[in-house]
Amino acid sequence: MAALLLGSIGVLAETSHLQRAAFNAAFAEAGLDWHWSEARYRALLARSGGADRIAAEAQRRGASVDVAALHARKSALFQQDLTRGVPLRPGLVETIQAARDAGDAVALVTTTSRANVTAVLAATGLSEADFDLILTGADVADPKPAPEVYTLALSRLGTAAARAVEDNPDGLRAAVGAGLACTAFPGALHDDADFAGAEAVVRTLAPAGKVAV
Repeated sequence: MAALLLGSIGVLAETSHLQRAAFNAAFAEAGLDWHWSEARYRALLARSGGADRIAAEAQRRGASVDVAALHARKSALFQQDLTRGVPLRPGLVETIQAARDAGDAVALVTTTSRANVTAVLAATGLSEADFDLILTGADVADPKPAPEVYTLALSRLGTAAARAVEDNPDGLRAAVGAGLACTAFPGALHDDADFAGAEAVVRTLAPAGKVAV
């Protein structure tokens, strides 16, 4: 059995604007005069993990903050915003259906939190039943760009015949590190990122092959 491995909630839906707004709202609630512009947030996305981004910002500013509490509040605000709903990204439904029609497994292989995954699935109208496997950051010790979550997915699915789709460079590196061919499907704030090593870079997923940028 082959498998289609979708590498992040950002492959499912464009959430970068909601994530940035949630960070800024959490900063304001905490009485911090931090504000991440789109340009600043785009640069920060080179670093995986929201808590790590907060820690880096605190270090840059010489500030002492409760990183875990701040990140937890940001996550809660993000999940709250998602209750309004978000659309699936172009071609995703068709790509999942084509994999199903071919008898392939479909997995969500991310290192975000289970709570974020649950919120995004609800916001897009997807459910856990749409996937043969869902892995999150709670399932692995090392987040992407480490390949651990991909190697675990291959083991759980019992296949080495898999292809990945990722929306960010760290995810791409994780997939390639696990020996997978990977299509880059950049999110809105990764559209100028370096996806060297990707099998293709696309703006819309296509069930049969890839489409041009």
